[in-house]
Amino acid sequence: MLNLVPAASGVGLRLRKGEHLRLVDPEGGQTGDLVAYSADGSERLSSGRTFDYNEKVRLSTGDALWSDRSNRLLTIIADEVGRHDMFYAACTREMYALQYGIDDHPNCHDNLSAALRGQGIDPVFLPQTLNFFMNVEIDEEGRLSIAPARSWPGAAMVLRAEMDLIVALSACPSTMCNGGVPPRPLGFEILEP
Repeated sequence: MLNLVPAASGVGLRLRKGEHLRLVDPEGGQTGDLVAYSADGSERLSSGRTFDYNEKVRLSTGDALWSDRSNRLLTIIADEVGRHDMFYAACTREMYALQYGIDDHPNCHDNLSAALRGQGIDPVFLPQTLNFFMNVEIDEEGRLSIAPARSWPGAAMVLRAEMDLIVALSACPSTMCNGGVPPRPLGFEILEP
């Protein structure tokens, strides 16, 4: 059964080793943030280790998301979209204030932090996220730019838990990441192997 992450909101969940997390873009063009911790909270997602061990920055089917203790957290076992990001940090209140002059904007950092706290993790320092379905271009000088997401209605990716995990998801509230339109919900389901 497909569960929804409401637009501009977040949810927390637990995965057992071997379970599959299917992420779905029900309406198309919506991005999301994912962060993962080991079930005991001692390990967390690391973009640096993930880039190092995959030897690339564009992640897709067959690639693993690694922890800061060099253990596999999740493996991407299916990916219909093929474009995701681990460069941009989760959006924050401060980011909206500094970059756009907007105070108290909904944001992924608060969504993820609240979802993790609901699962018993206090994210004093939120690690880098997997920004799934987010389309980031890198130019020849290494500059980053956000382009419209390549996902379409019903597009999905599936990740397999490589250990017992606590995962938080956020349906990004930024119109910049979502092709200039208001945020929409994302879907997820937990599947047995």
